[in-house]
Amino acid sequence: MAEQTHVLFVEDDDVIREATQLTLERDGFAVTAKPDGLSGLEAFRADRPDIALLDVMVPGLDGVSLCRRIRDESTVPVIMLSARADAIDVVLGLEAGADDYVTKPFDGAVLVARIRAVLRRFERAGGAGAGQDDADHGPVLAFGELEIDTEGMEVRKAGRPVALTPTEMRLLLEFSAAPGTVLTRDKLLERVWEYGWGGDTRVVDVHVQRLRAKIGQDRIETVRGFGYKLKA
Repeated sequence: MAEQTHVLFVEDDDVIREATQLTLERDGFAVTAKPDGLSGLEAFRADRPDIALLDVMVPGLDGVSLCRRIRDESTVPVIMLSARADAIDVVLGLEAGADDYVTKPFDGAVLVARIRAVLRRFERAGGAGAGQDDADHGPVLAFGELEIDTEGMEVRKAGRPVALTPTEMRLLLEFSAAPGTVLTRDKLLERVWEYGWGGDTRVVDVHVQRLRAKIGQDRIETVRGFGYKLKA
């Protein structure tokens, strides 16, 4: 039997925490559920889960701060839960390093699907980007002082390593597979986040901002009204 995927779930509402834990366990996940951020951080450090599911508003250490602590130590996937689709909640969570977010109330099946999509993205960060043609491209792509090793999954800027999360790496691979080509936000949502039905484009915008901060602000160009492109 395959080893269970371990989910750290931090949620202060007893009813939501217990119901969601049951839902995840029925779908085959092993779940560690905690009611506050401090105990959640302790559980993360002790158990090293495969993915963290964090409510924004939890006592002791809020979800955004907990996400930052986790991201300081690990690239493990993080999904934020927010009771509001408020732009501030969403952006703060994504800027803290979250890979995705889900607004409460949520359907259990939708949450499970989003968790699995993030986990697939994490696993595929060890492979080449979508659209890469090994016959046309070597394993190392160069764009100015930026180098992308598509086999070793390493990025260097001016010879120095750049630490990217799996989602940031997947996003960069999409851009590098088609340099100079404008990729719409919807297309990036579909390819990187697997939102075939559409989704919140703020997820793309914040991740592009985070990626720019690491590889160079001028490397990814905004094409107003359309999307983004990597400067060849």
